[in-house]
Amino acid sequence: MPPAAHAARRRRTHAVVALLVALAVVLVGGAWSLRDRGDGDGDRAVRSTVPDAVGCAGRALTAPRELRGMWITTVNNIDWPSRRGLPAEAARAEFRGWLDLAVRRNHNAVFVHVRPSGDALWPSAYAPWSEWLTGRRDGRDPGWDPMEFMVAEAHARNLEFHAWFNPYRGGQPATVGGPGPRVDQLAPNHPLRQHPDWVVTYPSADRPGSRLYFNPGIPEARRFVEDSMLEAVARYDVDGVHFDDFFYPYPEAGQDFPDDAAFARYGRRFADRDTWRRDNVNTLVREMSERIKALKPWVKFGISPFGIWRNQRTDPTGSPTAGLQSYDDIYADTRLWVRRQWLDYVVPQLYWHIGFGKADYAKLLPWWAATVQGTRVQLYIGQADYRVGEKGAWRDPAELDRQLTLNRRYGVQGSVHFSAAQVRADKLGAVSRYSANHYAGPALVPTMAQLPAAAPAAPTVTDARRDDTGGVALTWRGEAATSFAVYRLDGDTAALVGTVRGTGWVDRTAPPGRPLAYCVSGVDRSGTEGRLSAAAPVPAR
Repeated sequence: MPPAAHAARRRRTHAVVALLVALAVVLVGGAWSLRDRGDGDGDRAVRSTVPDAVGCAGRALTAPRELRGMWITTVNNIDWPSRRGLPAEAARAEFRGWLDLAVRRNHNAVFVHVRPSGDALWPSAYAPWSEWLTGRRDGRDPGWDPMEFMVAEAHARNLEFHAWFNPYRGGQPATVGGPGPRVDQLAPNHPLRQHPDWVVTYPSADRPGSRLYFNPGIPEARRFVEDSMLEAVARYDVDGVHFDDFFYPYPEAGQDFPDDAAFARYGRRFADRDTWRRDNVNTLVREMSERIKALKPWVKFGISPFGIWRNQRTDPTGSPTAGLQSYDDIYADTRLWVRRQWLDYVVPQLYWHIGFGKADYAKLLPWWAATVQGTRVQLYIGQADYRVGEKGAWRDPAELDRQLTLNRRYGVQGSVHFSAAQVRADKLGAVSRYSANHYAGPALVPTMAQLPAAAPAAPTVTDARRDDTGGVALTWRGEAATSFAVYRLDGDTAALVGTVRGTGWVDRTAPPGRPLAYCVSGVDRSGTEGRLSAAAPVPAR
């Protein structure tokens, strides 16, 4: 570059620095307020939370704070792996693809099915290897550790990894016709073969045959199930433990769950069997909450229950609905779990459309918002991406977009989408639509006051320059941070543009032709941000 060009560049750089310093001096005496956007709809998802009164070079920050995730389902190979017995390298490549999809959609968490049916996707002392991975029911080792791989790959992309468990399922029905598995068809090391007294067989509604269950009413079985899940928490750097809605099975007409012997032995102090069954599930939830926090206090515990607790016509504290009731039909007292604060988050599956007669999304949502009010339990919503394209309201690609708009109005702090395959399929363009309107940029996960927190020290930006592609390459030094948040100052706006683990990042969306500046903050694993770095200027190119 000619000497004259060097001199011109130095002058431009000095001018940008002088401008940024001047802005900081002017504004340091009057702290910019850290408040929600003033759009009048109760939008709590977007706010500045960095404890730095003058923000980035005197500009207040725009930093979305909401959980965005998708379920990655392994049972029946719904999402991953695409088929049973897939070679290890192909399975790993597929999983990386799901994580890359999450990043493209600006998600910040994945919920991965690691114990779908009394099995495990890690080398477990409590359960055989999952047939959905290996293609076999003999418990044979596939020769690699999927959990170790999945957690590392998720964290490399700064995605939270929530390990999703089905506590009591013990064996799936046959995939195509025929009866479900018998105990003697399970892997030789399957715990239900070793403890046949723990087994309950119950019909399956969604597939021919029956499922095998660990009996929730036997204390030794419950403790074993807890131990099997906590093994994964102890061994792997998971961010969360996650259950869905499967506790006692959904009822089949004319079929009762055959637990007479367990009730006769363990249920004597209860007025009736329903109360005893609810207590069994309550005990599992409470004990898991206590044991997770004793083992790793920073690990989040959440459940995604069926969307209706009780109908108002049954219980005046219930929702204005007329559907199956989790309290009465599957013995899941979800409202109690929230009110007792055994959970860090709850993700009710609101898989109905706005205006649906029996379960109107627009009526259930405020009921759940009121249920978490006054607790420390965060409310996320399970979104029914899988229903897009069905007849009626689901043929409108704007349905999910409207639901996410309602979520923000009621202070919902995130959404989880079912499932990964549907996010990728983007039927009717519905995913692209809600992503553009609600997930256009990155977001930080909500902080949880009940988790251990330590705000990292301010990083020091060591380099900020445009690269050969027109992007801006940043490097910094920072300590005691799990991840880092990158803010771009462009005119009057200082907005979150990236989150990353590591001490370098490239802003591929940097606008050309005008000066920019960047600030970086450290974030701990509970989502707590430290102070911002000094602004690092990048001159126009």
